[in-house]
Amino acid sequence: RKVASHILSVEPEGREKMRNHQTLVEYGIVTAHIIAGLSFLVLAITAGLLYSLQFIHTYPLSGVEFFSPGRVRMLHTNVGLYGWILNGLLAGLYWVVPRVSGYQVLSKRLSWFIFWVLQTLIAATAIGILGGYAQGIEFGETPLFVDPFIVFGLILLAVNFYSPIIKTSRDGPLYVSLWYFIGALTWIIMVYMMGNYVPQFFVPGAAGAAISGNFIHDLVGLLVTPLGWGLMYFFVPTIIRKPIWSHSLSLMGFWGIAFFYPMQGMHHFMWSPVPMHVQYSAQVATIAVEVVVTSVLANFIMTLRGNGDYLRTSYPIRWFYTGMIFYWIICFQCAVQVTLTAQKIIHFTDWVVGHAHLVMFGVFSFWIMGIITEIWPKLTGREWHSQELNGWAYWLNTIGISILFIDLVIVGIVQGFLWFSLSPFMESVRFSVPFWLVRTLSGLMIAAGVLTLIFNMWKTARRKA
Repeated sequence: RKVASHILSVEPEGREKMRNHQTLVEYGIVTAHIIAGLSFLVLAITAGLLYSLQFIHTYPLSGVEFFSPGRVRMLHTNVGLYGWILNGLLAGLYWVVPRVSGYQVLSKRLSWFIFWVLQTLIAATAIGILGGYAQGIEFGETPLFVDPFIVFGLILLAVNFYSPIIKTSRDGPLYVSLWYFIGALTWIIMVYMMGNYVPQFFVPGAAGAAISGNFIHDLVGLLVTPLGWGLMYFFVPTIIRKPIWSHSLSLMGFWGIAFFYPMQGMHHFMWSPVPMHVQYSAQVATIAVEVVVTSVLANFIMTLRGNGDYLRTSYPIRWFYTGMIFYWIICFQCAVQVTLTAQKIIHFTDWVVGHAHLVMFGVFSFWIMGIITEIWPKLTGREWHSQELNGWAYWLNTIGISILFIDLVIVGIVQGFLWFSLSPFMESVRFSVPFWLVRTLSGLMIAAGVLTLIFNMWKTARRKA
């Protein structure tokens, strides 16, 4: 409770206190990560829309090797994860860690060095993928010549944030957000080396595929998830001015994710040559994560109890809690699809594509956009240009991703049953085309929502102080 009270006191009230916080928080680096992240988000959405056009027979760059659909698809996923989500989460970390710890990061110069290294590596990854130098590893397509520099950058990032966390640990117990951040910054170094080097050079075949499956899920579960939840444990209490309902339950959520998430990756390889005891362990871990996520969601719902009006009046809270509901849905979906019975039907279908989009955009992108909605006026020192545009951005994105998810889940189930019944493959293709058109149209709705947010940010920054 003492730690929670400190968290509530770190958010300044008034412009003078906000200026005082600039001695701890480098506003420039936060702003830079947000702008870079949104730039890459526009690129990722453009690539995704372009890739979707081939499914409705309107791909405009057919025959251009540099923009072949397979490469554009990899550009979509890698730029979306590393360019948008990682930049957005780092903006949140640079805002939160100094405020929670009471200490600056190790070095502002190092922060800017890491920023430019990250943007350079993302650009090199994009060019390398389009040039045909991608690795054959899902979410590990980063070219081999880029990987050592990424590992080096991750180590520098960890060192930069460890400094204030270690200092504040000497003053008393750590708030749960810092537990999540420590875990993510430590795990990602090992996860990245495992996923990009072990299958490529040391473990081929089915065992290498199993390691790649773990890598895919550990990127989400041991980097993006702990960073995202750690930020939620800061922003929700500070916005509603109320401590988190149960600090003990929040720590249980952290250790539950730490213990169960690494074993989930094998659920992409059910009915494969991988030993059955490994497949069964993935089933148990996946269902256990759903229990853990339910406890985390319950903690946030109880925190909001008695303050539900914030869902109507606060756009950041609306973004946050919508993302949390989506997170619970995708974990429940995981608990269903991990069963051997369901895997017979949904494996390799668009069900999986819908699942991936809901977690990466509907959850983590929503949280980042909620963070941006909360801190952009503080970064610029100006009130929002238009709250109505904030509303349009929220609803366009929410309706867009909901349609996309439901559309792909439905078509995925039908695809699976058609294949299971040994119907001609082209029958499933003909059935899917109208759903693929809906996917493209829902993607356009998402693009409109993102551009609305960016336009509102630009107009806000241009307002007179």
